[in-house]
Amino acid sequence: MAKTPVEIRHDREAHRVEAVLEDGRVAGFAEYRPRTGTVHSFTHTEVGDEFEGQGIGSQLARGVVQTARDEGFRILPSCSFLRGYLRGHEELQDVLAPGARLEPDAEQPAG
Repeated sequence: MAKTPVEIRHDREAHRVEAVLEDGRVAGFAEYRPRTGTVHSFTHTEVGDEFEGQGIGSQLARGVVQTARDEGFRILPSCSFLRGYLRGHEELQDVLAPGARLEPDAEQPAG
């Protein structure tokens, strides 16, 4: 798989973490809803069709985790892509909110 380099950017106003190409185009994003001041529920992850198979989804998922670490929030992975990615990467699970579940069809706790 060819890996296209992206910059990870947190757009707080739009409530999403973005994977941005060198030319400024957004190749993918992970949307969230703030639950509390320290917990964000990630509800949808999307990579543009023209960028599929270029490693952008993986970079974006890791970027979500790094953003959470850097900014001190926890993740409720309501999005199946993010949940699956985290399920396969135990080293990234330190950012999960208490009660977060990683099973394929898991409902996340209310709150």
